[in-house]
Amino acid sequence: MGFLGAHWSRFYAAVLSLVGILILEVVPPALASSEGGGVTVVPDWSVSIQIINFVFLIFVLNLLLFRPIRRILRERRDKVKGMEAAIDNAGRSVQEKNAAFDKAIRDARAKGLKKKEDLVKQAEEEERRQIESINSKVLAELEEIRRKIGAEAERARQDLEPQVGAFAKEITQKILGRAV
Repeated sequence: MGFLGAHWSRFYAAVLSLVGILILEVVPPALASSEGGGVTVVPDWSVSIQIINFVFLIFVLNLLLFRPIRRILRERRDKVKGMEAAIDNAGRSVQEKNAAFDKAIRDARAKGLKKKEDLVKQAEEEERRQIESINSKVLAELEEIRRKIGAEAERARQDLEPQVGAFAKEITQKILGRAV
């Protein structure tokens, strides 16, 4: 029994004692004073029927109305407590999932940054290799061009060597302004 069920016996006792007090308070007509000029209530057999009717009504209302209402209220309270527990569990679950999601995002971000750093290092290494390759090709081409220029200069010198005497004579004549 709940709170109200435990106190019904006290309630019934209080009702019965109130009824007893009312019966004793009613003054018989022979003892009534004529000075007051008021209405005198004479208890007869109908008072006891009304008391029995009142007590019977209390028992019937308790059985038909109060107990079902208390049962429904108790069920509703239990259902609300169950829903509150479910809400608390769902809230904890959501917080745990959010924490796991945040951790997964941090891990993925760290993984992505590490992969980015690795790719940057690979790109820098590839760039360095390509620059070295280009530099070696350029140096080889530059050496080839120098060799070709040197060979052409040597050929030109060999071609011009027999004419050096004639060129020297012409230059001397132009400088001196006369024939040598």
